[in-house]
Amino acid sequence: MTHTVWFRIALGYLAVVSAQIGAWAVVSPKSFYEDFPGFGRSWVSVDGPYNEHLVRDVGALNLALFVLFVAAAITLSKALVNTAGVAALVWGVPHAIYHLFNTDSLDLLDNLASLGGLFTFAGLGGLLLFTARTRLVETAG
Repeated sequence: MTHTVWFRIALGYLAVVSAQIGAWAVVSPKSFYEDFPGFGRSWVSVDGPYNEHLVRDVGALNLALFVLFVAAAITLSKALVNTAGVAALVWGVPHAIYHLFNTDSLDLLDNLASLGGLFTFAGLGGLLLFTARTRLVETAG
């Protein structure tokens, strides 16, 4: 697999995750609160009372990340891929750490699934940042 393909797959994964979360939380915040991640599971509502403003803001944040990840995947600009990596880390690491230390409200399988997804998101950000240093050339701007 070429580095170009790897970058696009990683950025595509981050984009899809962000789009799915963002669209659901913006379009139907109450459903997101009650039903995320779907499949009969509920990870958000177990962690406090419903706040439409907060859920919509999280959705909008994820849609903004989606735009960044897509732009980085299309251009593969070193600066944009680095920015996407940093953004994934800035959003993903504190989110993952919070859930790592607040596991009481979910059962073991839900905690493993949640933490796996959160650390994958943050980890891909770190890998993008690390590999973009040596695998992408700076474009003139």
